[in-house]
Amino acid sequence: MAPEDPTVFKEATWVSISYVDGLTMFGGGVFDGQGASAWGQNDCAKNKNCVKLPINIRFHVVKNSLIQDITTKDSKQFHVNVLGCSNITFQSFTVSAPEESLNTDGIHIGRSDGVYILDSKIGTGDDCVSLGDGSNNVKVQGVTCGPGHGISIGSLGKYRNEEPILGVFVTQCTFANTMNGVRIKTWPASQPGSATDIHFEDITMDNVGNPILVDQEYCPWNQCDLSVPSRVQLSTLSFKNIRGTSKTQIAVKLICSSGLPCDEVELADIDLTYNGPEGPAISQCSNVHPALSGVQNPAACSSEPTGEAAP
Repeated sequence: MAPEDPTVFKEATWVSISYVDGLTMFGGGVFDGQGASAWGQNDCAKNKNCVKLPINIRFHVVKNSLIQDITTKDSKQFHVNVLGCSNITFQSFTVSAPEESLNTDGIHIGRSDGVYILDSKIGTGDDCVSLGDGSNNVKVQGVTCGPGHGISIGSLGKYRNEEPILGVFVTQCTFANTMNGVRIKTWPASQPGSATDIHFEDITMDNVGNPILVDQEYCPWNQCDLSVPSRVQLSTLSFKNIRGTSKTQIAVKLICSSGLPCDEVELADIDLTYNGPEGPAISQCSNVHPALSGVQNPAACSSEPTGEAAP
């Protein structure tokens, strides 16, 4: 159980594990961050000089390791940060925090190669899984996400010398009452970058806002110049067999960069319904021409609602 007062932490981490090869962590225990009193102090989205609240568990340069049957609860900031790691697996892992817990990403990955999140349950106040630059060969399978903001790649392009993202596979996952589903976000007026070979497949959406979202105009709190297109190249993306219900009318939204349009995008067997007052679900696209197959509900890259399959 972490100290409740965030000011007693000398660093922005509660438990830090660094430079270990062959770690196994198991036993069913709970890392309780006691974060409820700290969430209201988190203004880092708007304040560059904010006080950094502590992360529950940080894995730094950890290799060939298994984290199994462990719970992280009510972290003051991110629950888990994975940085500089390789071949690390989270199996039957649990993240537990309420929807109002600000900036409490479940598992954040950066500059790591071979991260596997399997058969896990993540409920929190921010992204269930978030991927920063340099995240390569990441597999998220059998994860239930909710509450939370979905599974996000990015945001990308804000900082100099960001490393490419290559090889992300999100499969057999369920999203329930989340703010977003599967999302890729990059900043406009960005630094150069790329994210390639990213695939979302066999996914169930249950009352999800923005079930499928590519946003290359990501600009919270007006911190950027929307008139300058993103310089992050997105390529070889696929969204396959994604079904369920959307709580917003725009169920599929692919907003790519006018400077670097998305390349090699595939939509296959998309069946998302919306029952709100505006009418049936629609899709919205810019600077992308996806390859289509199977059912397309809503009709792909058309603002006109229809439930018919695309040819």
